[in-house]
Amino acid sequence: MSTSSASFSHILNVADARRAAARRLPKGLFAYVDRGSEDETGIRLNREELDAVRLAPKVLVDVSDISTRSTILGHEQTLPLVVAPTAVAGLVWHDGEIALAKAAAKAGIPFCVSTQSITPIERIAASGARLWFQLYVWKNRQRMLGLLDRAWAAGAETLVLTVDTAVTPNREYNLRNGFGIPLKASWRAGLDVALHPGWATGVMLKALITGGVPSYAHYPEAFRSRLGREALSDEVALARDVTWQDIAVLRRYWRGKLVLKGILRIDDARAAVEHGCDAIVVSNHGARNLDCAIGPAKVLSAIAEAVGGRIEILADSGVRRGADIARFLALGANGVMIGRAPLFGLAMGGSQGASRVIELLSSELRITMGFLGTPELSRLPETVC
Repeated sequence: MSTSSASFSHILNVADARRAAARRLPKGLFAYVDRGSEDETGIRLNREELDAVRLAPKVLVDVSDISTRSTILGHEQTLPLVVAPTAVAGLVWHDGEIALAKAAAKAGIPFCVSTQSITPIERIAASGARLWFQLYVWKNRQRMLGLLDRAWAAGAETLVLTVDTAVTPNREYNLRNGFGIPLKASWRAGLDVALHPGWATGVMLKALITGGVPSYAHYPEAFRSRLGREALSDEVALARDVTWQDIAVLRRYWRGKLVLKGILRIDDARAAVEHGCDAIVVSNHGARNLDCAIGPAKVLSAIAEAVGGRIEILADSGVRRGADIARFLALGANGVMIGRAPLFGLAMGGSQGASRVIELLSSELRITMGFLGTPELSRLPETVC
């Protein structure tokens, strides 16, 4: 049994990790990680649409040697997973992005660094993880290109452009909980922190002692603001005029692999192929953006049929079990991104907690493959009902 397994042997699934995270994190921060937008029907539908994908077991197959090895964007790895980019993971655990990267490195999978990471990519690179870098386009495109130079120099091999956040999502619970970015002082937020002393001393106090109020580490230093203040410049505000022309510019500029995250339409998937992208992520942002958006499980098969073989396809949103990974792969994905699940593990126990969650998903995936009679991931599409 590994160290992380031994330390968290009472955590048996992602739901257990989620409950542990809810106990440790202030209510406002946990809701920011866990919840969706508006009426939050999208989270429920993501789950229902995944559950509706039924797989047909093939019996009397030798499954004594099950392999979860896969190849994503030219790299062979032990699991068909990528740790998805998540903003402000450094508020979930002190140096949270480094802890997540270490868990990814231990599992032999990539870690995608967020533009809105609290820890700079140069420090995250010391984890030994294979790094991807997620990009939000800034209004000042030249400053954005400078950020790409920085990510490349730090060792990021793949650029993931998030394309499904053209406007700010409507998350009313943040207002009710007194939580948001930028952080704002309020009696509710203060009481929330006081009721979670483990987080207050283990995360926020450590941050204040070592570097002051956290800030977005990848923003230009001259414009970098603490999370308690508004941005110092409109230049690094998220652009609302991002078009396929920007994709053409990025394709010429970026020297590594280029991935578009947030594709839910066949025509957009085809356009990604035409613009020379290496992969797409079929995703509705974990139902955190447009509450009425269709779920990836609903459209993945049609997208894979339209562009599969011409571009690699990843999927995310709603993964809570290894069987969900199998479902996405069976529908045509080459790999799966996991976001909230490792964050729950991070919240309960740093790198070891995140590793425990990844290990559980890996174990569940292997069990699912055994029951399906598919000792190799490539045979999973044969099991879709």
